[in-house]
Amino acid sequence: MLHIVACIKQVPDTKIIKMNPKTNTMDRSSAPAILNPYDAHAVEEAVRLKKKYGGTVSVLTMGPPPAVKAIKKCIEIGADEGYMISDRAFAGADTLATSYALTKALEKIAQIHPIDLVICGKMTIDGDTGQVGPGIARRLDIPPLTSVKKIVEVNKKEKLIIVQRKLEDGYEVIQSPLPCLLAVEKEINKIPYSPLPNMMKAARYKPNIWGVADLEDIDRLQLGLKGSPTIVSKVWAPPKPKGGTMLTGAIDEQVQQLLDVVLEKKELFQ
Repeated sequence: MLHIVACIKQVPDTKIIKMNPKTNTMDRSSAPAILNPYDAHAVEEAVRLKKKYGGTVSVLTMGPPPAVKAIKKCIEIGADEGYMISDRAFAGADTLATSYALTKALEKIAQIHPIDLVICGKMTIDGDTGQVGPGIARRLDIPPLTSVKKIVEVNKKEKLIIVQRKLEDGYEVIQSPLPCLLAVEKEINKIPYSPLPNMMKAARYKPNIWGVADLEDIDRLQLGLKGSPTIVSKVWAPPKPKGGTMLTGAIDEQVQQLLDVVLEKKELFQ
């Protein structure tokens, strides 16, 4: 029986979010909070593996109390258990501090039920770094398989997994021992509508919530702002692109105009 843990995050919907022109920061109140889309596909893939090979799917997140909604969404998709670490000490964490906190939570989960596979989205849409998954794998000392577009096979007897990793010019097939960590692409699956029983379960579900004091052997200096060597000093909206230049006149005149532009910007084509 496999125990798969999906690491997830609640994020603002970047399709709707606006920038505050005075402070040059994201106005998070302008957009609803949603389950990170990449993580949703990770949970869906975990549920598919559970149905195919048998086992249990747990989800783990770090965030403020409202992040419970993201866990409930995962229960709708088909996850069995949800865990959340929530504490003021986690606030302001960068990717390094986040991976540390999630690793400590994973270690506690593993004491309850040994973990065979950790799965997460390729990245979050609010940060776009893709660093947390590999950071967790490094701390757990397990192989990280990134940009996974397909899980070919899981061999429970030999504790092996075979996946396809997405490349710029194709894909490669990788075999890894279990446990390992997968960071998946959106194209790995399509998420169907949640069945009514799952939705009813999610509405009633109460996840396990832990604070810093509930985690073992933890170094508080590696949490939150104290444990974050990187900071975002400024965020701003990119300037709107200027409109293009319309070519006018006869065809031969337009061709000459285009050649003039190409010759003027020839260094861009070298």
